[in-house]
Amino acid sequence: MTSPLTTPAPRGHWTPRLWGTLLVLCAAMFLDALDVSMVGVALPSIGSELDLSTSTLQWIVSGYILGYGGLLLLGGRTADLLGRRQVFLVALAVFALASLLGGLVDSGPLLIASRFIKGLSAAFTAPAGLSIITTTFPQGPLRNRALSIYTTCAATGFSMGLVLSGLLTEASWRLTMLLPAPIAILALIAGLKLIPRSERDRTHRGYDIPGAVIGTASMLLLVFTVVEAPEVGWTSARTLLSFLAVAVLLTVFVRVELRSASPLIRLGVLRSGDQVRAQLGAMMFFGSYVGFQFLVTLYMQSLLGWSALHTALAFLPAGALVALSATKMGAIVDRFGTPRLLVLGFALMVVGYALFLRVDLDPVYAAVILPSMLLIGAACALVFPSLNIQATNGVDDHEQGMVSGLLNTSVQVGGAIFLAIVTAVVTANSSGGSSPQAVLDSYRPGLVVVTAVALAGLLITATGLRGRRTPQTTILVAASEPAPQAARKTRERQDDDRVTVRD
Repeated sequence: MTSPLTTPAPRGHWTPRLWGTLLVLCAAMFLDALDVSMVGVALPSIGSELDLSTSTLQWIVSGYILGYGGLLLLGGRTADLLGRRQVFLVALAVFALASLLGGLVDSGPLLIASRFIKGLSAAFTAPAGLSIITTTFPQGPLRNRALSIYTTCAATGFSMGLVLSGLLTEASWRLTMLLPAPIAILALIAGLKLIPRSERDRTHRGYDIPGAVIGTASMLLLVFTVVEAPEVGWTSARTLLSFLAVAVLLTVFVRVELRSASPLIRLGVLRSGDQVRAQLGAMMFFGSYVGFQFLVTLYMQSLLGWSALHTALAFLPAGALVALSATKMGAIVDRFGTPRLLVLGFALMVVGYALFLRVDLDPVYAAVILPSMLLIGAACALVFPSLNIQATNGVDDHEQGMVSGLLNTSVQVGGAIFLAIVTAVVTANSSGGSSPQAVLDSYRPGLVVVTAVALAGLLITATGLRGRRTPQTTILVAASEPAPQAARKTRERQDDDRVTVRD
């Protein structure tokens, strides 16, 4: 839905206010990604100053993941029901305060608590921000361009976080915690002025409180179990019982959602093949990349002896390639469609990961590492925007927050699950001794798993290429809408669309 304030000018030119709105939303997504990548390099300094054990340090990272991944479904639906602008701005303010707290505390538990609160706030800003874009920019070339810029900012934030953390940690680890605060405050001030007011969803019939409680509990327990499994053992009674409890909670959640008049997730959206491919693709995409980055960081710093800054610069070509493609991706999606780009992107990812298997203890960066980084950067530039566009196309405005939360949940859960699997595989193959060659040999099976996950993403997204001879626009309509009203909305959407959306 567009308003007079946000309606683009003729010939597709955006008004200054529309650009300002997009930049505020991009700043929030940039901060989310920046915060994830910055903290990893600072962990040794944090542990030394606060006298924290390795297991405690893990929760500085895991606390953020737990809050973020566990509450995304609730955050997305809350944005739909209570107003996207209100939810986004309140959560952004909480993010800023938690950043200040994290940079000032002198206690491990308080630092972990601040990280959990930041993850919780990001669980509301991410789906709210994405749904503001999809309800402000009409479906088609304008939205594709906006989403390309938005998702590129996330990739850029992640890449810059690696570099900035190396520089800031040299002075103090506290700067890595404090840096997001002033950026968040500036974005909040600008957002109060620029982001158009959004109406609440007046069509819902009450609040799905049981679904919200059970859904949030199941996601929190799933993320917690996966994060802890490498430490306590995948076959331990605690892990197995936790997974059983997750299965029970998810079963109950599905039954509740099927009976709810206003569900947290309308399961009917998953009847779309494109929607299912987008969700599964997001899991495979982020899960493989997080596992790859984890292994490569260990390889470069522990085996090659590179500094944190040197390691960050090694990853930089991939991030730079994503940033440079930002303004072009919208037009590329318009021309080729998301299914083809997803297949091409995952294919590049598979090749990039496979090429990295050639590394040894004395690699030539330009010949061995750089080709993988460039291929993976190109893959991210194609896959990340395409996933967001495919997941949100054809979805009614009042469900955009829900779908955005579902997509971000797939990203975070995929990252947690596959990182834990990669860690377990490396640990299981690390009994060959402590020599550098033995350690490198233990990393290779993990890289094989990463490559296999990307290959699975390629096979899943490739199913979207079948039966695409005739362009077809698909609109997902809430099951409760009368048929005449649904048909009228479909015709209106088709008149506005300037890009082919394939089923």
